[in-house]
This record gives sequence, C-alpha cells and structure tokens, in this order.
Amino acid sequence: MYLLPKPQEIKINKEEKPFSLKYDTAIIIEDSCPEQTFDYGKILQEEIRRAAGLSLLIRKGEGREREIVLSAREGMKEEEYTLEIKNEGILVQGGSYKGILYGVQTLRQIFRQEGGVLSALYIHDYPEFPVRGYYHDVTRGRVPKLSWLKRLADTMSFYKLNQLQLYIEHTYLFRDFSEMWRDDTPLTAEDILELDSYCRNLGIDLVPSLSSFGHLYKLLRTKQYRHLGEMPEIADEPFGLAARLQHHTINPTLDESFELVKKMILEYMSLFSSGYFNICADETFDLGKGACKQAADEKGVDRLYMDFVKKLCELVVSKGKTPMFWGDIICGFPKLINELPKETICLNWGYAWNQSEDSTRKIAETGAVQYVCPGVSGWNQYMNRLDYSYQNISRMCSYGVKYKAAGVLNTDWGDYGHINHPSLSIPGMIYGAAFSWNKSEISYEEINREISLIQYGDTSEKFTGIVAELAQKTVFDWWTMVVLLEYENKEIGRKTEEQKAEAARNDREIDKLVEELGRCSRFLASDCRGELLPVYLGAEAISIFNKIGLAVSGEGYEAQELLELARRLEKWFWHYRRLWYTVSRESELRQVGDVIFKYCDILRDMAGKMK
Repeated sequence: MYLLPKPQEIKINKEEKPFSLKYDTAIIIEDSCPEQTFDYGKILQEEIRRAAGLSLLIRKGEGREREIVLSAREGMKEEEYTLEIKNEGILVQGGSYKGILYGVQTLRQIFRQEGGVLSALYIHDYPEFPVRGYYHDVTRGRVPKLSWLKRLADTMSFYKLNQLQLYIEHTYLFRDFSEMWRDDTPLTAEDILELDSYCRNLGIDLVPSLSSFGHLYKLLRTKQYRHLGEMPEIADEPFGLAARLQHHTINPTLDESFELVKKMILEYMSLFSSGYFNICADETFDLGKGACKQAADEKGVDRLYMDFVKKLCELVVSKGKTPMFWGDIICGFPKLINELPKETICLNWGYAWNQSEDSTRKIAETGAVQYVCPGVSGWNQYMNRLDYSYQNISRMCSYGVKYKAAGVLNTDWGDYGHINHPSLSIPGMIYGAAFSWNKSEISYEEINREISLIQYGDTSEKFTGIVAELAQKTVFDWWTMVVLLEYENKEIGRKTEEQKAEAARNDREIDKLVEELGRCSRFLASDCRGELLPVYLGAEAISIFNKIGLAVSGEGYEAQELLELARRLEKWFWHYRRLWYTVSRESELRQVGDVIFKYCDILRDMAGKMK
C-alpha cells in the first residue's frame, strides 16, 4: 500500500479481518465535529462511489458498528489525526477540521488502492512543517481559469498542503490601473474572493503575493507611471520574454513610488482572509544603476533596498498582517534582516538540483523566520524536469529540517511564457507535499511509482517515470530558443557539439518513450487519461525544437525537411492552443505564438535560400 505523504506512524494488522463495505454502510459525522466536516464526508462519499461503486449515506450522531465515523478529539494538535480500520468499522479522529480532513484524505488513498475491502491498520500522523505551501505564477504566461485553480486546491488538499500563493504583477483587475492590465485577461476581485473561500474550506490559506519593488514590468511601461522606474528610458523598448525579467525596478527614493505601491497593496490585501502578505521584493537587478544612482553611491544599494522593504513590511504589519518577502537580495547583507519587523518571514529560494545549504544557514544565523522555497523545475521547459525537481525539493526540505525553518513553499514559475502545461507540475508539487510532511527519505524511482498509482490510478506504476524520462530528452529548451531569438549576442544559448549530437540521438528515444506511454495508457484510471495529452504535446515539442535548434545552429537539413519542420510546428501549436484554453485564459498565448511563428518563418527563409 502506498500513502503520500508517508504517515509518521502506520501499523498494518495482518492478523485481524479486513473491513468490508456493505451497501448500507454509512458515513457518520459525530456531534463533536466542526461544520466543515460535512463537506469532507461528501468528498469521501464520492471517493467510495468511484472506488467501490457504492453510494453511502451520510448521517450525523453517534457512530455504530460497521460504519465510517468522523470525529473531533480534544488534546490533539490542529493537523494531527488518527485513522483506525478494523473489521468492526473505521474511525477517523482529528484535532480540528484540518486533522479530520487529512484523515479523510489518507482514507481516500486507501480506498483507491483496496476498493471495498480495506486492510486493518492504525495510523497516527502529523506534519513535520506547520506550513506546506505551493506558489504558482499566474502572471508570466498563463492566467489560469478559476475552475482550474479550484482543481489545483483540491489536489493540494489531497496531499495535505495548506498554503497557496499566486504570483501577481499586473494580472489582477486593479480598479485604477487599467493601463497596466488592459491587454491582458486578469483575475478579478470576484475570482479571488471565491477562491479564498474555496481554499479556506479545504484547510488552505490563500496568501496574497504581489510584486512591489522589482518585476514591475507592465506597471513601469505605462504612460502614467513609467517615470517611477529606475530606468524609465527603457519603457518603450519592444516586448521581450527575456528582457522583461532583467529590469523594471521601481525607484524607492520617490515618495510617489511608495504611495503607488501602497495603494495596490491595500486594494489587493482586502480580498484575502489570510493573515499574511507577500510583498515579493526580489531580483531588484537594476536598483542604483539608473535614476537613483546618486542615492546609491551615497547610501549604498543595500541601504536603498532595506529602507524601502522596511516601509513596505511596516505597512503590512500596520494592517494586522505578517509580511513575507523573497530572500535572494537580503542574502547579500543578511545581518540587516533584523531591521525588519520581527514577525517578517524570509522566503529563502534556491532551485538548483544540487542546491547548497548556504543561504538557509545564513538566514538561520540571523534568527529570522524563514521558509525554504524549492521548485518544480518547469520554467523554460516543455515538460518539467522531474529529476531536477526531486533532488532540489528533497535537499531544500532537509535543510529546512536542519535549520528549523517555519515552512516549505514549493514554487512553480512561468518565466518565459509558462510554456509547460500546469498539470505537468503536479508530480513536483507532490514531491514538496511528501517531504514537507514527513522527513523520511523516499527514493526517486519509488515516489514516481507511488505518484503513478495514487494520482493517476496507473496500475502499471510507470506513468510518472515515463514522463520524467521524456523531459530529460530536451537539449534545445524553451529558454535557449527564446534567447537565440531575442538577444543580439547570438552565442547565448548555443550548444556544444556533444549536446548537438545528443539532440540528434534523442529523437529515436522520444519515439520509443511515446510508444511506451501509449501502452501505459490502458492502465491509467479512465478519468485520468486526460493527463496524457499534455505529455504527448510536451514530447512533440521536445522533438520539434531539438530539430529546429540543430537547424538554426547550421546542421545540415534539406530545404524540404525545413519546410516540413515548419508545418509540423504550426500543426503542433494548433493543438497546443486548444489545450491551453482548457485550463488558462488568453493571457500571453499570443506572445508564445509569436516565438513559434518566428521560427516557422526562419525555417522557410532558410529553405528559400537553398533553392
């Protein structure tokens, strides 16, 4: 039996008779339970219908023999629960509505694997980290539909995650900033309010996260506010997926800058029930290099940074909220972190597969509160690099345990247009859930087998492993293809001869893996087979762009081959666009399409010169 996250304590009693569902078995909600428990009973009811074909009644009151009983228990911590399965019945007890919910989610995983006859066992479970979060970029590339965000929350709850943050720069419909979002498809106040309520019922804290210092690309390109940028002269430069990540820091020496950001923070903050607010304040690359260079020369860039972040944090605290900020800049002068309000949380990110513990140690030595923040390794990839993600997340979670971090916030960034389909990030999200709940090691191969069965109903237990292996066939990734197109220095992103040879070899291996995926499809649960299309399209993108990368690097292709490659890419994009609209709003699909069509044009130009 597989359970994710792995419980802290599990005892399977092979000597006792199993519990067998009957048509008249009932789900009982004891009077001690909080009101949310009825919803959890409904979730369990639906799982049992799917797993065992029985539609059980939900009742309230005292449990009897042969029933499934949900109960609150005094003396347990908020997220602690016990699950006991005996021949006589099933008992889920939790310290609060969250504990009951987590017990139900574990029981759902057991039903998925054992159907209507469940092994006798006892589980006592609780989390390693009090905060286990997921951070999703809804700005650079994709703005998800509300329906998809709710499905994301459902999946998070299933794996006992309890915090969700959505990364916002300009993709919220601010009342007085229409110039900033006018060409986008932003989330609305109603979207946020509805999602906040939905998440809260699932034990998930929806935390507002808003760029307030760096990464203000769209704001600082407007006619009305460009004068507030550190480098206002670049506001009229053409849009670039790469260029927008390099600049666009607000000038912190201007009172108008603070008042503008304050107005945005207060409007956005009002939508959330959370007690936290993430001001971001990361990657202020151009601070002190433009409009406030003189001030930086006099005071120091570190001083400019800290003074503005401190004002923002104090604003958040004045509204009764706990501030958060990304820790990449503060790691350059970590001792200054103690100038911030004592409750401030530093979000310590690091995404390398071999990430060191240095930043976690530095922040811990200051005494500051920190979350460790790994990532799902999907940015700039057609398919998430699950091998990188697993190593990064397991390392960062271990550093969090070692240095007593207050939480884990696993990140899913969009960067250059969020080319990868968001469902491909789910295994990485589950890695984060597993290692933030229980510090016990699970091997890469083992957890992929477990995810295949639990998440996708794959009785062959191969699906996630195939997906992971396909992603590793990427040589000319999306980042490479974008920078080759946008940067004047064409050497950026070039590949070595060895990498080019690898790209040529990988095509045959991709075909074999796609064939294996097709054979695996019959083992997936019928309602999970929709997850195959993003994988097929991701594999096709890897194959196409490996070929295009070789072509634009000067490898020998005939004119007809180049023309066929252009047509293949255009056909791929037609299917990709259809899939995009199933989960995402229009958002930046056009910008992604611009890159695609430019490569189609390049291929045809190359073919034309051969005639």
